[in-house]
Amino acid sequence: MDPKVWMYLVYLTVSVGLTVWVATTLSRNGLLFLADVFADEKLARAINQLLVMGFYLLNLGYVTVTMRSSQTVTDTSQALETLSGKVGLVLLVLGVLHFLNVFFLGRYRRGRLRQQQPVPPMPPAGRLPFHPQQPPPPARA
Repeated sequence: MDPKVWMYLVYLTVSVGLTVWVATTLSRNGLLFLADVFADEKLARAINQLLVMGFYLLNLGYVTVTMRSSQTVTDTSQALETLSGKVGLVLLVLGVLHFLNVFFLGRYRRGRLRQQQPVPPMPPAGRLPFHPQQPPPPARA
């Protein structure tokens, strides 16, 4: 069989396996974070499922779009080099997606916590005038 076909099969196997592993890990461990972000367990579970579905769609779509290689692969070393570049890009996409999710959810959480902070009991009624200290007048002789 052609080395390029083997490379494609290994690429699909590794990429799909990484995607499933990362998605299940993020889903399991991210639920606690989402519950804290949204302060509602039921909403956190629903959003967790939506994030996992979006993660699968984005990443598996990226994997299938980038599967094709225009390089000529004639031996195993070229196949491994091309494969490592493709798997590396998949890992970078996974990392960027994870970072963006955590970043935007963290911003949402900070905004929600800021809104929950108690307001002062009374707003300030005004400002006191500021008069700088003036030196005493000179003494007359």
